[in-house]
Amino acid sequence: MASGGSSVASLWTEVNRCGQNGDFTRALKALTKILHENRDDVTALHCKIVCLIQNGSFKEALNVMNMHAKVLGSEVVFEKAYCEYRLNRVESSLKTIEGAPEQTDKLKELYGQVLYRLERYDECKSVYTDLIRNSQDEYEEERKTNLAAVVATMSQWEKAPMEDLGLPESTYELCYNTACALIGQGQLTEALNKLRQAEELCRVSLADDSDVTEEDIDSELAIIHSQMAYIMQLQGRTDEALQLYNQVIKLKPSDVGLLAVTANNIITINKDQNVFDSKKKVKLMSAEGVEYKLAKKQLQAIDFNKALLAMYTNQADQCRKLSSSLQSQNPGHPRPVLIQVAQLCREKQHSRAIELLQQFSDQNPESASGIKLTMAQLYLVQGHVTKACDVLRSIEEFKHKSGMISALVTMYSHEEDIDSAIDVFKQAIEHYQSEQPGSAAHLALVREAANFKLKYGRKKEAISDLEQLWKQNTNDVHTLAQLISAYSLVDTDKAKSLSKHLPSADTMSFNVDVDELENSHGATYVRKKAAKVVGESLPKEQGQDEIKKKKKKKKGKLPKNYDPKATPDPERWLPMRERSYYRGKKKGKKKEQIGKGTQGATAGASAELDASKTASSPPTSPRPGSASGSSAAPASVVPPRQQKPAASGATRKKAPQKKKKGGKGGW
Repeated sequence: MASGGSSVASLWTEVNRCGQNGDFTRALKALTKILHENRDDVTALHCKIVCLIQNGSFKEALNVMNMHAKVLGSEVVFEKAYCEYRLNRVESSLKTIEGAPEQTDKLKELYGQVLYRLERYDECKSVYTDLIRNSQDEYEEERKTNLAAVVATMSQWEKAPMEDLGLPESTYELCYNTACALIGQGQLTEALNKLRQAEELCRVSLADDSDVTEEDIDSELAIIHSQMAYIMQLQGRTDEALQLYNQVIKLKPSDVGLLAVTANNIITINKDQNVFDSKKKVKLMSAEGVEYKLAKKQLQAIDFNKALLAMYTNQADQCRKLSSSLQSQNPGHPRPVLIQVAQLCREKQHSRAIELLQQFSDQNPESASGIKLTMAQLYLVQGHVTKACDVLRSIEEFKHKSGMISALVTMYSHEEDIDSAIDVFKQAIEHYQSEQPGSAAHLALVREAANFKLKYGRKKEAISDLEQLWKQNTNDVHTLAQLISAYSLVDTDKAKSLSKHLPSADTMSFNVDVDELENSHGATYVRKKAAKVVGESLPKEQGQDEIKKKKKKKKGKLPKNYDPKATPDPERWLPMRERSYYRGKKKGKKKEQIGKGTQGATAGASAELDASKTASSPPTSPRPGSASGSSAAPASVVPPRQQKPAASGATRKKAPQKKKKGGKGGW
C-alpha cells in the first residue's frame, strides 16, 4: 500500500508538471494509471476531461462525463456544455447551461456564445452587457469584441438602429465590427474608412511579434479585405471587388465560412457570365462545416445562388431539385418560387409558371406582392394586357402608388379602355382624399386625371377635377383657362361667368426687351443690324428706277430627232425597264469561251479541229458502196497531244492556297 501511495503521488506530480508545460497527452497517460488504481477518483476524472478537451477530443470527453455522471454530478457542467457546443449540439448545450445549479462567469460567457449561434441576439447582447458591467479581468477586451459583433450582426440582419455602447476602437477586431455595423446602416464610405483603419491596426499589432510572417499577416487581413470588396461591390466597383475577392481565395484561409462568403460574392458578380469559374467556386461554398460558421440568411443566400447557377448552366433537374428544397425549408419565401418560374419560362412553359405563381399567391397573401408583379409581367409577355392590369390592381400594397397608377393608365390606354383608366384615377383620388386631402400628391393626381380626360374628349368628367384644382389656387390661370375651355362645350353661360376671373391684358403683359431676347444666346434667329456705311453715298440719278433684274429662264434642249407634229410618248418619264413595250435586250451569240481544250490551243483552232462544224466533214456512218475502213484524212489534222506519264508511285498534289486574311488573327 505504501508503495502504491507513493506511486500515485508521483503520478500526480507528473500530471501537474505536464499541465504546466501544456503536454496534455502525457498527462492523460498518468491520469489513466491513477484511475486504474481508483476509477471513481473525481479529481482524476475531471483532469482527464480537461486534458481531452485541450487535445480537441470533445466526443471522448463527453463519453467520459456520461459514463461517470453519478460520480461527477454538477462538477463538470461547464465542460459538458462546452463539449456540446464544440460538437455543434447547440440546443443540448443551451439546456445544460440553463439546468446548471449556479451561473458562474464562465458559464455566462458560454451562454452568450450559444445564444449568438442560435441567433437570439437581443438576449446575447444583454448577457455580454451584464458581464462587462459586473466583471473585471484580463478577458474584458474579448467581451467587448463579442458585444460589438452582436451589435454589428443586429444591424446587418435585423436592420436594427446602430446603438452607441461606448465601446473603444483600440483593436482591429473592434474596429472591424464597427465597420460591419456601418454597412448594415448603409453608410458604406464610413465603413470602408473603418476597415482601412482596422487594416492598419492589424499590421501594427502583428508586426511586433517576431514569429509572425508576412503570410500570417495576409491571412489575418483576409476577412478585412473580403469585407472591403463587399463594400466596393455594393458601390458598383465590381472590377476592384473581384480583384480583392480573388486575392482572398488565393490565400486559402483556414476559415471555411470566409471562403464560402467570398466565393458566393464572386458568383453574384459573374451572374450568367463566366459560369465555368462560378461552378468551381461552388465547391468552396459546399465545404464541410460551413453551415456552422454562417448565419441562416447567409446560408439561404448561398443556396439561392446555387439554384440560380444550376439554371444558368442549363441543369434544369438540379435547379428544380434545389428550388423545391428551398421552398420546403422556407415555405413563405417567394424567391424559391421565382426561381422555379424562371426555369419554366426558359422552357417556354409560361402557363405553368403563371399557375405556380397564382398558387403561391393564394397560399401566402402577405408576401405575394412581388409574385403578382411577376405574374403581370408574364401576362404582358403573352399579350394579355387586361389580365395583367387585373393582377396589378389586386396588389393592395402598391395599388395607389404613383408608379402603379401610371402603369395601369398607360396599359388601359394602349387597349383603348379609357373608362377603366379613368376608374383607376377615380379610386386613387378617393384614397388620397380620405388619407392625405390637399397634399401635393393628391393635387398632382387630380391634375393628371383632368389632363387625361381632356385629352380623350371627356370634358364633362374633367370639369369637376378642374374646379377642385381651381378652388385650391384661384390664381392658377392655366387651370382656369382649361376650365373655361371645358365649360365652353357644355355650359356657355358658365364659361362666360368664369371668363370674368381671367386677368386683363394689361396685367398679363410683361416688360420684355424684344431686341435683347432675339440677340440672346438661346435665340435660334438673330436679327442682323444694318451695317453703317463709311463716307457719303452717291446721289441717284433722277428718273432712274430701281428695278430688280429677273434671271432669264433658259429654254430646255430638245432631242435631235424631235418631231413637233408627233405625239410624245406618255411613258417617256419612266425608266426603260418599266415601260409596257420593253421586251428586254436581244440576246446575241454567245462569246466563244476561252481556256477550253488542251494547253496552248486557241478557240479558232479548236473550231477547225471540230469535224462536226465543217461542211465537208464525213458522215459518222459509212456510205453505201464505200469501204468501211478507208477514209482520207485531211492533211491539216494535228495528232492529239499526250501528257507525260507520271512516275510510278507519285501522287498528284494541289498547290498550296493562300489563306484569307481574317478579322483579327493575321494570315
